Amino acid sequence: MKKNKLLSNTIMLYILTFSNYLFSFITVPYQTRVLGKEIYGNLGFATSFMGYFQLVLDFGFLLSATQEVAEYRNDKKKLENILTCVTCCKLILICLSGAVLSVLCFTVNRFRVDVRLYVLYFFAVAINSFIPDYLYRGLEEMKVITIRTVLIKFFFTAMIFVCLKEKSQYYFVPLLTLIGNTGAVIGVYIHIKRKIGLSFCRVTVKEILHSLKKSSFFFYSRIASTIYSVTNTFILGFVYGNNSGVVGLFSASDKLISTGKQGVTPITDSLYPYMIRKRDFKLVKKLLAIFMPIITAGCIVVGIIAEPLCALLFGEEFRDAGRYLRLLLPALWCAFPGMVFGFPVLSPMGLAKYANWSNIFGAIVQIVQLVIVAIFGKITAENVCIITCITEISTLIFRIFVVYKYRKLMKPSQLEGE
Repeated sequence: MKKNKLLSNTIMLYILTFSNYLFSFITVPYQTRVLGKEIYGNLGFATSFMGYFQLVLDFGFLLSATQEVAEYRNDKKKLENILTCVTCCKLILICLSGAVLSVLCFTVNRFRVDVRLYVLYFFAVAINSFIPDYLYRGLEEMKVITIRTVLIKFFFTAMIFVCLKEKSQYYFVPLLTLIGNTGAVIGVYIHIKRKIGLSFCRVTVKEILHSLKKSSFFFYSRIASTIYSVTNTFILGFVYGNNSGVVGLFSASDKLISTGKQGVTPITDSLYPYMIRKRDFKLVKKLLAIFMPIITAGCIVVGIIAEPLCALLFGEEFRDAGRYLRLLLPALWCAFPGMVFGFPVLSPMGLAKYANWSNIFGAIVQIVQLVIVAIFGKITAENVCIITCITEISTLIFRIFVVYKYRKLMKPSQLEGE
């Protein structure tokens, strides 16, 4: 029965998480054809830049608060305290992030040339951060939040096809995202109040700071991993400048890789609270046995048809994005086992710190490689793709080594597959 619930929540979480990327992805072929690779490259740069703010606003709550909700799922007062503290933390982080963005927009030319674009994207990210998916993940009740959020975001995604007709209207992309996120947040909080029966409560400054401190453990890990996730487009945006089509080509290929990664992320996200409670390592082995052959075959096929696939999806102007896509495929292949051997496996083993350290290790590997290519003046889109793959492979090896070294912390019967 519990595994049926895990399956149900995995499906709902899959739909919720993957829909965010799917909705943004299904408009990409239309956007690339209307906007061209230069303007689409600017949107890709802005999106990658907002990844840093998304990181700050999430602040690791998706892991820390999910774990806390799972532990106190039957204590209504504690759940209200968690909900209120996390919301207060996000308000503080939004104010700080907004101040940083304001300074950058008035001092750095790369941002000053199009302040409105970055402001719209920032508010879209800020509003979306208020969706308390950690609450539903911890309670393992994903159905309602998934249905409401997906329907609202689907509507405003569809509106891009209606509103975006020429290059000068590219502001509609972040604007409609902002409106859709706002509607989703309102719908979710109405459900929390009326159906779950939770409200905001009085909390102390000490409790808010404690919530920040507890989540910071996961936040530092996310900072490290972000260096080799959202930084690539950000760096290339500065190297190639505003009007380079290379950034647009790289953004298009990276969008495909990101969408592929999000295809497996919901599985590991729903697995995390389940593993905290059940320590079912046998299930982990089954998941790897099922999905890795599928992922391997998919990567091989995409590698063979990379150029025509990009031309079909994004337009003939984006055919050359295929070579970046092909170079990034090893990073995609590593994504699922890397996520599985992260917090879902290491946390129930009592080794969550190694999941963080693996990200820090990966960040160091990434930085060292970037410094080396920068010294030799070789920061190119191709080299960034290769560097990213080396980093992802290194992080995966680190986590597998830790799991193997401390394998005795798993139950013997589960190791034997009994």
